[in-house]
Order: sequence, then C-alpha cells, then structure tokens
Amino acid sequence: MNALLPPARPYEVALAYHMRTKHSLKAYAAGPETLDWDMQPNPFREFEGAPRIALPLAAERLEVSFADMVAGRVSPAPLHLAGVALLLELSFGLAAWKQLGPDRWALRCNPSSGNLHPTEAYVLAQGVTGLADGVHHYVSRDHALEQRFSRRTGGSVAVASASGFVMEQYFSPPPGPARLHLALSSIHWREAWKYGERAFRYCQLDLGHALAAVRYAAACLGWTATLVDGVDSATLAALAGIDRAGDFGGAEREDPDLLIALAPAGAERPVAPDGAVEGRWAGKANVLDRHPLYRWPVIDQVSRATEAGSASGAFDEPAAGAALPARVPAAAGRAAGTILGRRSAQRFTAKGSTMPRETFFDLLDALLPRASAPFDAWGFAPRIHPLFFVHRVDGLVPGLYALPRRDGAEAALRAALRTDFQWTAAEGCPAHIPLRRLVETDCRGIARTVSCHQAIASDSSFAVAMLSEFEATVSADPWRYRQLHWEAGLLGHVLYLEAEAAGYRGTGIGCYFDDDLHQLLGLEGAAFQSLYHFTVGRAALDDRITTEPAYPGRAG
Repeated sequence: MNALLPPARPYEVALAYHMRTKHSLKAYAAGPETLDWDMQPNPFREFEGAPRIALPLAAERLEVSFADMVAGRVSPAPLHLAGVALLLELSFGLAAWKQLGPDRWALRCNPSSGNLHPTEAYVLAQGVTGLADGVHHYVSRDHALEQRFSRRTGGSVAVASASGFVMEQYFSPPPGPARLHLALSSIHWREAWKYGERAFRYCQLDLGHALAAVRYAAACLGWTATLVDGVDSATLAALAGIDRAGDFGGAEREDPDLLIALAPAGAERPVAPDGAVEGRWAGKANVLDRHPLYRWPVIDQVSRATEAGSASGAFDEPAAGAALPARVPAAAGRAAGTILGRRSAQRFTAKGSTMPRETFFDLLDALLPRASAPFDAWGFAPRIHPLFFVHRVDGLVPGLYALPRRDGAEAALRAALRTDFQWTAAEGCPAHIPLRRLVETDCRGIARTVSCHQAIASDSSFAVAMLSEFEATVSADPWRYRQLHWEAGLLGHVLYLEAEAAGYRGTGIGCYFDDDLHQLLGLEGAAFQSLYHFTVGRAALDDRITTEPAYPGRAG
C-alpha cells in the first residue's frame, strides 16, 4: 500500500487519494501496523540558534466575555507585542498539562487529531510596537517567539530563500504601515506517524481548527483575522522560511498552507507580503523523529497536487448570509475561560447528555455563516452541510436531520440523498435555521457503527457528519481539496467552543466509514462526501488524570 498513485492531472490525484484513504467496515486505510508510544515524534518544533523572546501571559486576566467575542463588541487594541502574545496564547498556546501515571502530555488551545499537532505558526511583523521586524516562529511549549528572519538596515547582502523569493515589499525601508500576518504550515509526519496515509486529511482539518482559533483570539483583541487569497505555496514557503533546505537538514519538512492577515477592527487590511529585503536568517530545525518506521509517499503526492497557485483562493461568492438575524449567544462567562477550558471529551455520560432544545438550536445557529467571528475570516460560500444524528435533545424527535448552510444547497442535497427522506422543518426550530428532519428513528447504533464503532458517537446528545460539495469543487481547483477540510475543521471548532460555553463538550471524529455512511444516505458517486464527524454531549471525567498549569512558574 506504499505505492504511489498513478500519474494523473492534479485534481485526479486529489480525488484518487481521497478514495484510496477511506475506511470501511471491511478494511481501514493503510496505516502503521504497530505504534511505540515511547517513540512518538517530538510535538514541539524549535530552531536552534534563533534568538528568542519570552512572551507575557495575559489570558487569565482577560475580562472579555464569550458573547462579546462572538458578537465583535471588543474595542480594538493597537498592534503591539502584548496583543501578539495574547493572540498566540489563546490560539496556539498550551491550555494545561495532563498526567496519568508516568505519562505526561500537553493540551493546546487549538485541538488536533490524536493531540499530535502538525500545525506550526509563524509571525510576520513590520512596525508592530515591541516586536522586531521579521519572521518569528512560535514555540507553544515555552510561549516564546524565535526570530528566524531579521531585516538589516544597510550595506548587507540579501539572503534569499531557496525559491528565489525575497521579502522586499514587506520589509522594505523606509518602514511602511504596521503589518501583521500569521503563516501556518503542517508537518505531515506528526499525523502520519500514527494514522498513515489518511494523515493528510487530518492535517487539513487541524488547519481549519487553527484558523477558527486565530479568529476567535483576534476577536478578543478587537482585531480582524482574514484568510489571504492569491498567495501561492512557493511564496508562502519563502515568507515563512520553510523552503530553506539548509535550515532543515535531516529534519522533517513543513508544508506551506495558509496566510492570515491581522489588523485592528476598522483599520485597513494589511497588504499581503510578497518577498523580503536584505537580512539574516537564523536557526536550524530540530529533528522530531530520529527513527521513522514507515513512509507514506502518497501524502507527498497529494500535497504537490493540491498546492496553491496564484489564482487559488479567489473567493467565489459572499460567505455570509445577509438575511440572517444577529446572533446573541446564550452562553455567559469569559471568552478566555472557555478557550482555555475547552477539552476533547474522551467519553460521554449517556444519561447526562440530554440537551435542552433551545441549547441545540443555539449551537446550530452558531454554524450559520454570518459576518462575525469566525466566518468573517472566510471568503468562501459554504460548501459543508452538516447532518445531525439527534439522540438526546428534549422536545426534538430522535432521528437524522440536515442543515443546508447556503441558498440552493437543500435542493442539491434532496436530489442526491435518499428519495424517501422527509425534509420536514424541525419542530420548534427558529425560522432562520433551515434544520430539516430526514427520518425519525433511534440512530444511536447507526452513528456508533459508521464512526468506527466508537461509543462517543452514540452516548452523546448528538453526532454530526459533515457533507461537502465535493467532486465539482475539487475538479475546478485541486487546492480546494484542502480548503473543504479547513471549512469542516472550522465548523468543528465552532462546535467545540459553543458546546464548552453551554456546559457540554465536543469531540472531533476523524475515523469513520466513508462509503458505508454514503450508502446509508443513498449517495452515489462523489458529488457529496463526508469529510469530518463530530459529537457533543456531557463528558464523563476520568479522575485518575491530574491537571497541571500550562506554564508553571511563569507570571504574566
């Protein structure tokens, strides 16, 4: 199963990879036959020799409410080191350390498949008060920045990246207006070590979670966070310095993924970086796994096939529904408390997972695309439409429900799914939430079976399968294969935080039986595909696991 996919056009490679990496009731996608947890790759990337700056901690003192964060009612802070530090703390920083017996592991604010964290973050700054101009890598374990690139002010020879791009417009003297961007990359091996060929999917889902985490963190500062379109993969790799082969040596390489522009609300969006000036790169990447046992060449193949070109990411139509009423979140409490307290439930208490109907509807309302966090970071029309296996919602009949998230999607779903589905409006649901009941049934066993027999899909209040408008989207631009997963991950992150704020917990499920679910729904072909499963309920806590502070001994 390590053989490459047959040579084909890029979109065909993406489609073939997706079909090849499906789990089924008969067999799982190719993965490692054994795992040695003592040999797990290092979860923290560092660049030896790069100058470091320790960042202040401020989340515990942040009084912004969850409702104000979501509604965008926070006065904008200036672009300052303190704001950058808070942004990173709430998006990529550690939330806690956990310990069970001899095992100790870190939890981060951004969730990750298997807690493996393939996503790396790079800060690109110019004119940000208190932060040197340049490119900085974030080390979440230490809440610190490593300065990878620093601008020189005269007389030196430019050190270009291997691709030949330089940062002339971004850092060119005289300094222009303040600019702040985050570049995100993925280390595929972190996921492939455990999940084999399917790992590329999980890396992309993690990026969607990360984008949402950044947007929520920016909202706590009164900042906007916007996905930048039109930056090709080679340019992004050069900006972050991850194309510099000599700085990686035998270390695992990083895949360039996306660029996020940050600015105080109301300020002009910063111009996307496009190259650099004379300056110096510093630091050598650490090796994360010195003895890898497997190789999964199809991951590199699908990565190349889905790279962004200069036209990729051109936003196709408005992302937000103008007709939606403003949402007033029902949850109380501090935003930082919800973000730092978010956990992935390992199991649920079935008896305690009954959810009020109003809470369920509020969670669904949060998934609709408004011009507020996190969807205002997203320049695409919705292509992900969740299906809900409703188990324990007071006042709502158990069964399978659909939530079309854009105009015209319901008609397409009706045509693609089983002809005997009902498509009736859910009882008591607010008129602006297009929740449709497809079938009334006890679907706990079905949800558990199609989610790789995992009880978390049946013991919960409800489970979700995220259907994507798939084949036509990927065929038009193979890069959209990544972007569809980002949208699914973004929706998962909304559910994580909204459930946490409401007193429940969520869990992302990457293991599910793709085509067995599709057959159940009556889907044929690849017009729609499920890209992510999720579940929400009342978590059962394991009192054997102890919790320690994220940064013990560190003051704010």
